[in-house]
Amino acid sequence: MALVNASEMLKKAHEGHYAVGHFNINNLEWTKSILQTAQEMNSPVILGVSEGAGKYMCGYKTIVGMVNGMLENLKITVPVALHLDHGTYEGAKACIEAGFSSVMFDGSHYPIEENIEKTKELVALCKEKGISLEAEVGAIGGEEDGVVAAGECADPNECKMIADLGVDMLAAGIGNIHGKYPANWPGLSFETLAAVREKTGDMPLVLHGGTGIPADMIKKAISLGVSKVNVNTECQLAFADATRKYIEAGKDLEGKGFDPRKLLAPGCEAIKETVREKIELFGSKDKA
Repeated sequence: MALVNASEMLKKAHEGHYAVGHFNINNLEWTKSILQTAQEMNSPVILGVSEGAGKYMCGYKTIVGMVNGMLENLKITVPVALHLDHGTYEGAKACIEAGFSSVMFDGSHYPIEENIEKTKELVALCKEKGISLEAEVGAIGGEEDGVVAAGECADPNECKMIADLGVDMLAAGIGNIHGKYPANWPGLSFETLAAVREKTGDMPLVLHGGTGIPADMIKKAISLGVSKVNVNTECQLAFADATRKYIEAGKDLEGKGFDPRKLLAPGCEAIKETVREKIELFGSKDKA
């Protein structure tokens, strides 16, 4: 099956009160593990690529070629979108040219007027190419140089201004954070989420920083209009933990246990298990 944009799968998710998982990819193993699990679970899936991961994997055209090759070779039949995560204006345009089926423009750090102006330009370009577009209002928190940001709550009126431009999905900051959540994290602001939904109507909303948010909060967020949940750190932690255990057990020294195909296998299985758990939690199993 060829890549699809995320519009249809998110519209169905919104109407069906479930969410589609967006799982970031970092290499071939990551991509293969996520695609195989989505197929096994009969779930639509979004493969997310940050600009940093794009550089690491030798550019957006390389990624498009790898993913398209895998869809064919693995006989993937579930809907798959290839999506730029937290893209700059220039990055979004580069991914559109490279063959991505969906992009995110994160203009949340700009004044709202500039965010609107740049988003409007990308809406026109994406409509022309049949690509879905995600925009953001209210920066998502995270850790930088050891400092943890609290996670900003978006202004519902600004959310409406961006949603009205014709984007396909909207990421609104509701106290969520990238990476690990600190012990004193106050939780998601459902008051903000409800106010955003009231202003944006049927617009599918996106929850970033899905790692570490308690399951009951995820479910409540989905009930309030979240149709896409982003997961990255959790897969990374699971992969690292399984790989560490394999090496600490000395399995890389047994026979040809050092072969990358064997060395990375436990980590890949850990990613699959994480993705299975998330697909069950988000409610997208058998929704392909």
